[in-house]
Amino acid sequence: MKITKLIILLFPILCFSQETKIKQLDINLTNYEYPFPVNFFELNNQRQNLKMAYMDIKPDNYNNKNIVLLHGKNFNGAYWETTIKALTKEGFRVIVPDQIGFGKSSKPDNFQYTFQQLAENTKKLLDYLGITKTTILGHSMGGMLATRFTLMYPETVEKLVLENPIGLEDWKLIVPYKPVDWWYESELKQNYEAIKKYQMENYYDGKWNADYQKWAELSAGWTSSPDYSKVAWNSALMYDMIFTQPVLYEFKNIKSPTLLIIGTRDKTAIGKPLVSEEVRKTMGNYAELGKKTQKAIPNSKLAEIPNTGHLPHIESFDQFIKPLIVFLK
Repeated sequence: MKITKLIILLFPILCFSQETKIKQLDINLTNYEYPFPVNFFELNNQRQNLKMAYMDIKPDNYNNKNIVLLHGKNFNGAYWETTIKALTKEGFRVIVPDQIGFGKSSKPDNFQYTFQQLAENTKKLLDYLGITKTTILGHSMGGMLATRFTLMYPETVEKLVLENPIGLEDWKLIVPYKPVDWWYESELKQNYEAIKKYQMENYYDGKWNADYQKWAELSAGWTSSPDYSKVAWNSALMYDMIFTQPVLYEFKNIKSPTLLIIGTRDKTAIGKPLVSEEVRKTMGNYAELGKKTQKAIPNSKLAEIPNTGHLPHIESFDQFIKPLIVFLK
């Protein structure tokens, strides 16, 4: 009886310990397996030889249509696994790059991050693969990149899809500027508990499951790496890019047919801790931002997904994939 009571008392502690025992990952994720084979494309950027990782999945029933999936800032190409499977089933060739500084791609010691540079890298990859026409789908920060790519290479982009993109408002107008060093120090403090807390509160409305868990673990696996400082530095540089290079003022110039897929519960906004509670309440209101952006982009459609946060393709996959397939066809 005493043993049973002891087990009951210890069970939450044992579960917590098991949950937070995170596998240490090296900075290029060589000890983490992606869902599909990964290749590398060599780039020379800013006097550096770099490697851009990518997955290229061409189905047997290829319909001669292509789609590029661009990941968000806190993620990499691996989190598109379910989306890739659904799209290839429909006959689409799917190309999924890890941008420089992310996932299995190179982490430079020094790099001037711009959306233009990342867009050019992606275009070079497509040229290498012989892809002249494609749909571009960007999630979160990938939505800002997808927008920039579409503006730079309109002849390449048949259709544009933005899934809960960030940058639908200009944060530098309301958030005090913080230098790269400040973001770097902030990133050095990251760990599993902090990442889980942020994602659970901001992405998943306080809920948690195994699907959410694995993406938090993937991010947290870097934080115990001996080379984590390099990851943190690259992340800090990206924050500066996001804050200082808005794309929303150019939505009116997009020529490609566009679909906005918006989880309306999303309240994601970078810099919330730096502003007052009153200002914070006005930030990241995707229920309003989705509609506003749809009006700003010519020839665009809006697919709203209620009761869903920042990651519709993870949290509400069926509601995400159905409008996407309809739009692509």
